Amino acid sequence: MWRRLIRICTLGALVGIVVTTLHPVNSMILKFAFLGCFVGVWVGFTILTWNRKPLRVVALVLPSLAAIPFILPGGKIDEDELRQNYVRRMGEFQGTNYFWGGESSRGIDCSGLPRRSLRDALLEYGFEHINGDAFRGYVEQWWFDASAKALGEGYRAYTTPLGITGTIRDMDYSGLVPGDLAVTTSGVHILAYVGEGLWIQADPGIGSVATLNGRTGDNDWFLTPVTTHRWTLLAQNQNKMSLESPH
Repeated sequence: MWRRLIRICTLGALVGIVVTTLHPVNSMILKFAFLGCFVGVWVGFTILTWNRKPLRVVALVLPSLAAIPFILPGGKIDEDELRQNYVRRMGEFQGTNYFWGGESSRGIDCSGLPRRSLRDALLEYGFEHINGDAFRGYVEQWWFDASAKALGEGYRAYTTPLGITGTIRDMDYSGLVPGDLAVTTSGVHILAYVGEGLWIQADPGIGSVATLNGRTGDNDWFLTPVTTHRWTLLAQNQNKMSLESPH
């Protein structure tokens, strides 16, 4: 009887993993639910297979294997490569439906677009270069949510202000590089520069992710005052140059 109950609970936890993974919203409640279901599946599987030595070994070893990427030694992250992957991944969301609080291809919002894209770029970089810092950065970005306003205020030092202000229609682009962010002074919306005068955004007005020319595009956000920011992960060379420049 108890084994049947454990099977049912384990199956329920497995369904919970699927549901929380497929849900477009990235919320703290869903994160805790995902982790709880993950632990539930592991505990249930371990109990049910305890009398079968090969499966018991698998159950005991799997958590250690899953932790390996996050305890690997770190190393310098190539900003140019990370930036290129990050900008590319934003472009892959082109046409994705706008969904408030969303952070997936099933629906995404304005801050979710750059955050999810940078997170995916970090994960890709971690696997390609066996870099523990990239894996740990991925987990941190997943766990700590950040709104457009928070990114504009430098939440957790994730972003660095560039000092370029005004409207996207009129401001100077010469100090921008692909991947830089523009946050409205009200803190309600965020856009990302992708180069050649183009900006990508998950626009609630359009209802999807769209890339438009900041000078000529018909979009109200281009007429709204903004401040500009760069991901701190992608600003190390900029900071180094500032320290080395003569005063």
